[in-house]
Amino acid sequence: MLREATDALTPVSDSALLDAEVLLCLALNKQRSHLRAWPDKQLQPEQLTAFRALLEQRQKGAPIAYITGNREFWSRDFHVSPDVLIPRPDTERLIELSLKLIPADEPFKIIDLGTGSGIIAITLAAERPHAQITATDVSVAALRIAQINADKYHINNVQFYQSNWYSGVPDTKFNLIISNPPYIAEDDSHLQQGDVRFEPQSALCAAEQGLGDIKIIATLARNHLEQDGHLLIEHGYDQQQQVQALFKNLHYDKVQTYKDLSGQPRVTYGLWNP
Repeated sequence: MLREATDALTPVSDSALLDAEVLLCLALNKQRSHLRAWPDKQLQPEQLTAFRALLEQRQKGAPIAYITGNREFWSRDFHVSPDVLIPRPDTERLIELSLKLIPADEPFKIIDLGTGSGIIAITLAAERPHAQITATDVSVAALRIAQINADKYHINNVQFYQSNWYSGVPDTKFNLIISNPPYIAEDDSHLQQGDVRFEPQSALCAAEQGLGDIKIIATLARNHLEQDGHLLIEHGYDQQQQVQALFKNLHYDKVQTYKDLSGQPRVTYGLWNP
């Protein structure tokens, strides 16, 4: 069955065998080690029916993360649905950079704008339990997913708000503003390829060739940052020059762009020191 499924998925997936194993485990309600321990096990009719239904979804292009309902990020398993973006390894760079800025045992106020499934806010909350984190999203459905993930890991130092960027957040100032906002141009051909075809377009696309939301976040951040506050924004691999110019024009100091795991410029930093 795995061989047949791998052949069937090869035209639509770069990881056909892995996908087949993940889906078979989902149908069997077993870990992948079960497949190694019992390679000759016969599938029951109901298991075969369930497996074929899952394969059909994947053959139509549905992302594995949406079919299984979860995706790993920073060594934690997060619930996801088509209401939120699928967590990607690139965003772990935001976590690495943030943890260097956040003290381990002191209060620190953070806001995660456009939290989606909550991976950034929840990961930072778990790694820095003394931090007080505000997380926003304009989507109520996304916030429900984020709350599920926070409850799963017993996180109590994150407050979620429905908000269009800063509009619905408490009137306070933060030590760190962090965001993985929409940054893909609305006419980008990649939107018709792979998993992004199934992800919420509102969380992917931004006006002004993908820079519209980044401009809003960086401009208004100046009103919400403490003295010597930090701004970290994830962006497209080809937007480094524009984002750096934006930060500098807004008078952020120490502007710098950091590369992701594949060596692409991915996160730009600015220090607010008016």
